[in-house]
Amino acid sequence: MTSHEAGPLDPGGPVLLVGAGKMGGALLDGWLARGLDPKTAFVIDPALPDVAVEKLERLGCTVGPQAGQLSNPVAILVAVKPQMAKAALPAAAAFAGPGTVIISIMAGTTLSTLGRGLAERQAIVRAMPNTPAAVGRGVTGCVAGAHVTADQRALTDRLLTAVGDVVWVEEEALIDAVTGVSGSGPAYVFLMVEALARAGVSAGLPADLAQTLARKTVEGSGVLLSQSAEPPEVLRKNVTSPNGTTAAALDVLMADDGLAPLMERAVAAATRRAKELAG
Repeated sequence: MTSHEAGPLDPGGPVLLVGAGKMGGALLDGWLARGLDPKTAFVIDPALPDVAVEKLERLGCTVGPQAGQLSNPVAILVAVKPQMAKAALPAAAAFAGPGTVIISIMAGTTLSTLGRGLAERQAIVRAMPNTPAAVGRGVTGCVAGAHVTADQRALTDRLLTAVGDVVWVEEEALIDAVTGVSGSGPAYVFLMVEALARAGVSAGLPADLAQTLARKTVEGSGVLLSQSAEPPEVLRKNVTSPNGTTAAALDVLMADDGLAPLMERAVAAATRRAKELAG
């Protein structure tokens, strides 16, 4: 794992972002916040609102670069929806040079699919970030294509750690499991907050109070988890007094038909669907 890095971001050359929506925009914000020279940042996104274009141009970024404005960027990050791949990949290929690494965060788009839309020996990284990247606390799973060099892998780390942590897998098939755990995982946590709040209402709490307690409990627990060196099992046991209230609740959640098998089925379903989308 590569931890979230501090300090100025210097990729060693121009970077092109294809798609500046929620995830692409979060990455660009992270790059600029980390000290990326805006003059080295180029953006292609025909759907970008005029106000966003004006903001980027005021910062010094180039939106909609022409062929003469950008040559052989060190990295191109493709952050469009998968159905836009047929249009996005030729746009990326038009600017890519032999030393460019192309990083795709298009869900379900395999290395082989990406390769067909790019040069035969192009260096390609397939990545799967998650939505906490929007607040700099994401985690991105990556797999490198056959032509990615060690330097390009390190560059990918520097770009993606602008919004959180990075993990690498050696087999592309594992990206589907990454999707099932961390890519879809934030939705599981948000559902847990919903369920915990509803349970509080069922126990007699006013709805707004139950919502506050559920949200703050999950928020605080996440911070504690991130700042503690202890594994989750130890943190759980630290909260649990023998024969106490937490133990009574955990008897339900840790039963044979409790949370663990339910989560296994959920992650398996997400992983299966990721494989289906990838074809």
